[in-house]
Amino acid sequence: MGIPVIAGLIVLGVLLLGGLIYAGMREDSGEDPLEQRLVEYGSREELPTSLEEVELSIPMRERIILPFFRALARFAVQFTPEKQIENIQRQIELAGKAQTMDPVAFFGQRVALTLALGGGAFVLFFFVTDWGFTKGVVGTVVGTLLGYYLPMLQLKGQISRRQDSVVKALPDALDLLTICVEAGLGFEQAMGKVYEKWDNDLAHEFGRVLQEIQLGKRRSDALRDMSNRLDVPDVTTFIAALIQAEQLGVSIAKILRIQADQMRVKRRQRAQEKAQQAPVKMIIPMVLLIFPSIWIVLLGPSVIILMESGVLGSF
Repeated sequence: MGIPVIAGLIVLGVLLLGGLIYAGMREDSGEDPLEQRLVEYGSREELPTSLEEVELSIPMRERIILPFFRALARFAVQFTPEKQIENIQRQIELAGKAQTMDPVAFFGQRVALTLALGGGAFVLFFFVTDWGFTKGVVGTVVGTLLGYYLPMLQLKGQISRRQDSVVKALPDALDLLTICVEAGLGFEQAMGKVYEKWDNDLAHEFGRVLQEIQLGKRRSDALRDMSNRLDVPDVTTFIAALIQAEQLGVSIAKILRIQADQMRVKRRQRAQEKAQQAPVKMIIPMVLLIFPSIWIVLLGPSVIILMESGVLGSF
């Protein structure tokens, strides 16, 4: 890499850093952009007649340069340790591991795995094997990316499995809640029955809601927190309807009955959707695995006979 290229990269880095600093100072100036625009238009003699004229009246610095650096800053902030730990904390809550997994320790393990796989790939491709500079760099980058993303992929897999289990358990849980409420129990006692009868992620969340209510939290707030911890659209819809019914004074038993019917319909629709997707998903293993085996079994003896008879040699 020549000196002009290095100098150009340094200049580009300085310009980007200066732009980020300038955009940050503009963000922290405390001035209201809407108020500035109103003052600007109030001082004009002629008002703009179209949206295009309004956009073109804004300086290029406000239209292009500052939005670019703000987007770049938001992208860069995502890779800071504090932002990473907040994101990891959120992912751990969604996976249901908040009581057993520390986000700081997980972040440290992720950094250590990144350095280990990246360093191991560097040693392997540059010192152990003779792959050349380009292939060595590519292998090192791939090893580093694997170390960085594998822990998050594992965590996202746990989140997906937990959300799937919640979606599958929700219709039956709503049926049990409906039966208990219609039998005369309160909603909290009905949640207690679900927590006692079942041992799954949804039942554990109901148990946590009951514990939070006993500690003094409002039921609506505890249910909203449960919705945020699960991040399942069906649960969010159910809790929103439940809170709205409580605020409007509608019978909870009626809302539970309606929600239970809707969840059963959704479960049936999901099963039908997966059944429709099955033939399409079967094409890939059939083409890659089953068809080649069939061709080998059917055409293999014929090819051997033709080779022994010398027919293939004449072509």
